Amino acid sequence: MRVPDPTGAAATDPSPFLPAGSATIDDFLRLDIRVGRILNARVFPEARKPAYQLEIDFGPGGVRWSSAQLPGTYPDPELLVGRHVVCVVNFPPRQIAGFMSQVLVLGGLPPDGRIPLLGVDGGVSPGDPIG
Repeated sequence: MRVPDPTGAAATDPSPFLPAGSATIDDFLRLDIRVGRILNARVFPEARKPAYQLEIDFGPGGVRWSSAQLPGTYPDPELLVGRHVVCVVNFPPRQIAGFMSQVLVLGGLPPDGRIPLLGVDGGVSPGDPIG
């Protein structure tokens, strides 16, 4: 479905979007999304798809772990250390190749298959909520 742009610019195709009304603010509020800081990133050779094991500091929320398919975007895991990332911290943990992934690290999903991480500007601390 093509939607006209109110500014008169060329029409865009919003088909990748879910329909308006398919989620509510209450759905969003059930997610606990927090700022984390990557303490350690290491290659996860047992994973089916190339991935890293990330150790992430959430300040008062403690340290948690995540498996993230990032090698295609970030070939050197050491460059991830110290980055602030945005994570969902209240999904149930998932067992991935013998590793317990406790949080979901959020990233963009461009068509080329990379996964650029979502980040935040300065002025935040590990554990701060996202809203």
